[in-house]
Amino acid sequence: MRLQACFLGLLALFVTGKCSYSPEPDQQLALPPGWVSLGRVDSEEELSLTFALRQQNVERLSELVQAVSDPGSPRYVGGLHRFPPTSSLRQRPEPQVSGTVGLHLGVTPSVIRQRYNLTAQDVGSGTTNNSQACAQFLEQYFHDSDLAEFMRLFGGNFAHQASVARVVGQQGRGRAGIEASLDVEYLMSAGANISTWVYSSPGRHESQEPFLQWLLVLSNESALPHVHTVSYGDDEDSLSSAYIQRVNTEFMKAAARGLTLLFASGDSGAGCWSVSGRHQFRPSFPASSPYVTTVGGTSFQNPFRVTNEIVDYISGGGFSNVFPQPSYQEEAVAQFLSSSPHVPPSSYFNASGRAYPDVAALSDGYWVVSNSVPIPWVSGTSASTPVFGGLLSLINEHRILSGRPPLGFLNPRLYKQRGAGLFDVTHGCHESCLNEEVQGQGFCSGPGWDPVTGWGTPNFPALLKTLINP
Repeated sequence: MRLQACFLGLLALFVTGKCSYSPEPDQQLALPPGWVSLGRVDSEEELSLTFALRQQNVERLSELVQAVSDPGSPRYVGGLHRFPPTSSLRQRPEPQVSGTVGLHLGVTPSVIRQRYNLTAQDVGSGTTNNSQACAQFLEQYFHDSDLAEFMRLFGGNFAHQASVARVVGQQGRGRAGIEASLDVEYLMSAGANISTWVYSSPGRHESQEPFLQWLLVLSNESALPHVHTVSYGDDEDSLSSAYIQRVNTEFMKAAARGLTLLFASGDSGAGCWSVSGRHQFRPSFPASSPYVTTVGGTSFQNPFRVTNEIVDYISGGGFSNVFPQPSYQEEAVAQFLSSSPHVPPSSYFNASGRAYPDVAALSDGYWVVSNSVPIPWVSGTSASTPVFGGLLSLINEHRILSGRPPLGFLNPRLYKQRGAGLFDVTHGCHESCLNEEVQGQGFCSGPGWDPVTGWGTPNFPALLKTLINP
C-alpha cells in the first residue's frame, strides 16, 4: 500500500502538477545527519523529478570496467570504442628544462605551461575528432565574452580556441559565475585548441548538484567528448545511499565506454564532523568514487616563483566511508599507511575505503576573467581539475593521431605505472579537525602516493611518453 500510494502521488504530480500523497507520521523518512526539517514546501512550489531505474548486473559491469581499463588485461582498449586518426602525428620539439625558475604575480596559462613543461607546439591539431568538456551546476554560467577576453589577455603565446564548440543544456543569461568561468578558461587553455563542450545542469538535487541528471544525459548520447572535468562535490554523508550508488553506477558506465571523468577533491582538506560525540574526517563525493580520477591541489613552494610544488593545505583527500578500496590502489595505499610518519589516529578514517585523490595540480592563486573583470588569486581544486583534464586531452590528441584509442578510465593504468610522468609532491599537510588530538592537521604528503596529492602533478613530456603507448 505504501508503494502504491507513493506511485499514485507521483502520477498525480505529473498529471496535475501537484502531489496529494502525505505519509503517515510513522512513515516519515529519516533525515540525513546534520539536516534540519524546515517544514512543508509550499503547494505552488515547482518540483523537478528525475527517474533513474535500478540497474542490474552491476557486478558484471564492474568486471568489464576493470578488463577494458587495465593495460595488463588482454581486453584492454581504453573503453568500448575506438577513434581512428584523421591526420598524422606531428613531431614534438624538445621541452624546456624541468624546474626552470620564473617570477609570476599569479597563476596564468603561461605559468601552467612553464611549470608543466609544455611548448608552444603542445596544442590540439584542429584536425581530429578529439574533444573535452566541463560541467556546470548550481546556477553557475560562463560568458563567451569573458572567455574571449581571457584568451586575449593570457593566450597570446599558444594556439587556442576562443569560443566553446557546444553547450548542452540550459545556459543562463545572468551574471557569470567565477566557478564556471574558471572551469572553461583553464580547460581551454590547458587543453589548448581542442574542441570544448559545456554541460549545463542548473537545477538542484536535494539542494545540491544534480549529478545524476547530468550523467543520464551522457548515457543517452552516442558521441561524447573523451575527457570530462567537474569542479563540484558534496560531503559523502549529505546524500542518500541510494542516490550515491545510482550515480556511481553511471560512473561505471562512463568508464566502460572509455570516458575519462575527473573530479575536484574538494577544498576542506580531510574535512571534519562529529559522529556520536567523536570527531572524524569527512570524505567528499563524487571525489570518493572508485570510477573517477580525483584531482588534489598544490601551491608553489615560493609563492611568486615557478618552482617546486608543495601541498595546498585546502586540498581534499582521505578515505571513503561508502566505497571499498578498489584493487588497483591497494598496494599504493598499504605502502602509504605503513611508511608515513604522520598518519592520523585510525578512528578518524576508514583505512579500507576508496582512497583519494589520484593526482594533483596547482590550485592556488589563479587569474580568472568573470563578468569582464580580471580577478586575481582565485584558488581551489576547482582550478587544478580542468588543468589536469586539459593536459590529458592533449595526450589523447597524440593517441588518436597515432591510431590508438583515447585514455579512457585512467586509474588502473595510473596506479600500475606508480605515478610515472608526474612530479612527486613530498612536503606539506592538509587541514582537518581543530581539536587537541589532531590540531587541525589531516594527512601529509610523502614519497609516492598519498591521500593529499595522489601520485603528484603533471610533467607533460614525461606523462605523454608514459601514456602514449597502448
